[in-house]
Amino acid sequence: MQFDRLKRRQFITLLGGAAAWPLAATAQQASGMVRLGYLGFTTAAQNLRNRNAFLAGLRDLGYVEGKNLQIEFRYADGDIDLLPGFAAELVRLNVDVIVTYATGVAAAQRATSTIPIVMATYSDAVAMKFAASLARPGGNVTGSTFFYLELMAKRLELLKDVAPSISRVGILLLRGSETNSAALEAMGNIAGALKVTLHPIEVGATTELEGAFSALNNQQIGALVVTDHAFFIANADAVAALAAKHRFPSIGTLELARGGGLMAYGVNFPEQFRRAAVFVDKILKGAKPGDIPIEQATKFVTVVNIKTAKALGIEVPTSILLRADEEIE
Repeated sequence: MQFDRLKRRQFITLLGGAAAWPLAATAQQASGMVRLGYLGFTTAAQNLRNRNAFLAGLRDLGYVEGKNLQIEFRYADGDIDLLPGFAAELVRLNVDVIVTYATGVAAAQRATSTIPIVMATYSDAVAMKFAASLARPGGNVTGSTFFYLELMAKRLELLKDVAPSISRVGILLLRGSETNSAALEAMGNIAGALKVTLHPIEVGATTELEGAFSALNNQQIGALVVTDHAFFIANADAVAALAAKHRFPSIGTLELARGGGLMAYGVNFPEQFRRAAVFVDKILKGAKPGDIPIEQATKFVTVVNIKTAKALGIEVPTSILLRADEEIE
């Protein structure tokens, strides 16, 4: 079986990849077993909710692990340096499709230009040059995206609405993330109008979080915006606890607010992971990923943690409460 799959991939390569996806679908249908690669940045436990949503989506479409579906899971456990090796390993295994998210998208794309890649979720895929356009992405990448830069700017605006006296805002970033400079630029474009200065700080591991917050405290930061990297989603409780310790009003993903942060404005990630199954199904049935339009999130969720607001002595404006999708008492 491995010999047959190797011959198929060599033949595809000789053709320049043009026939890659229809041939992959044909081989998959003949064998009766789909083999997917799942490349995760976080630990398996931290990704459990999103992974389960993805598997539920596959089951809805008739794919069941152990019956007609095999998934090769690879998790980097938060170590960005491990992603390229895991991506290369999935390519060597000759999986039919690679499903990934966040920083894993870049690693997967660098590893292969022929195996289809489905983004379960990613910040603006066009801005980050993973796709030529949403309607016709081209290449071997498709999936779900969201307007990350606009989202980050909106978080800064909401934070100022809730805490109008703040003038110095910390921006928590993952060191080495390809979206850092664009996110800072987007927030910088409105910082002047909001009369705030931005103070970015990068971390590369959980052991650096405490030091980062102490450094922000020494800079007399008044509030904190947390970027949308999988690292911070996975460590949302720890980030929220440190924000509470240093009395920083904070805004980030839904996980941050539910973990004790002040606010969230973001995407429903499990729903995007569930939708990833639809993209996989289309590819396995012969569609080229470059021809499958990328979907963008249309609903953004606002969460306010009332308990945290009271602890910080903040009275959340009625205008914010009226727009909130969830209030945590």
